[in-house]
Parts: sequence; C-alpha cells; structure tokens
Amino acid sequence: MKTQNKIRLYTIGFTKKSAEKFFTALTREHITRIIDIRLNNVSQLAGFAKKEDLRYFLKTICNIEYLHIPDLAPTEEILGEYKKQGENWELYERKFIELMSQRRIEDKMRDIISDGDCLLCSEDNPDQCHRRLAAEYLNEKWGNLEIRHIQQIENAP
Repeated sequence: MKTQNKIRLYTIGFTKKSAEKFFTALTREHITRIIDIRLNNVSQLAGFAKKEDLRYFLKTICNIEYLHIPDLAPTEEILGEYKKQGENWELYERKFIELMSQRRIEDKMRDIISDGDCLLCSEDNPDQCHRRLAAEYLNEKWGNLEIRHIQQIENAP
C-alpha cells in the first residue's frame, strides 16, 4: 500500500565534518528530527555524535528532535562481513535489503517518518551507505519520498 503525501527525507553522515559544518547543514535544510540509524550510537568517531551528546546538541543548537531506530541498521554480522572481511558492496546491499524486508520496516516506519526527518549514520558519502539503502527501500515501498542527501546538496555547483 502506497502513501500519497510527498515527504522530504534527508540523509547525513557525520564523518569528515566538523561540528560547525554538521549543525549548520542541518539548520540550513530545516531538519526537524534526526533519526539515528546506527547500530552503535555511542561511537567515539566524532565526540559530538555520541547518542546523549548528539541529542543535547541537536536540541540546544538547532531545536531538532532525536530518535534512535536500530531497526534501520544492519546486524553486527552483516556489517562485520562487509567491513572486516572485505565483502563486496553488492552482496552487502542484497543482505541489508533482505534484512529490511524481513523486519518489515516499511510497516514499522509508516507512522514514524515525517516530512523534514533526516536519517543519520557515520559514513560521509551516501553512495555506499546503509542510510541511502534504507531511504530508497522505503521509497520503493511507499512511493512518496523525496530523498535528499545533505552531502550531495553541499557539494552541488
């Protein structure tokens, strides 16, 4: 069943971004809520991106809500095979899409995703990132998403 109202769904990764660049980009795009789709959201990769720090900074700096939804993340096994064992991207993509299908995320997320939300993970570029796969999967099921990757917006001419 497809939904009719068009929803702008953004994505962003925090790697290779300063806190200033990250929060400025979110504010400029009028993001209303970050949906953290990392499996592990207490990472030390960027101090401002740890769960509780991020929740505080988003609210204080940008008045943006924070929500963590690990159902939109790959399993440790799928991620480990890709990152540590050198699995190819196409295989990772197929496994993750199958996982989202098994989890029926299109049903779970139907009443959660709203206009102006932004999927967050760590990867700088959306090309080989699960946030892009999650957004595209939901759009394939619903048919009403306008997906905007903030990395690509920032790099546009």
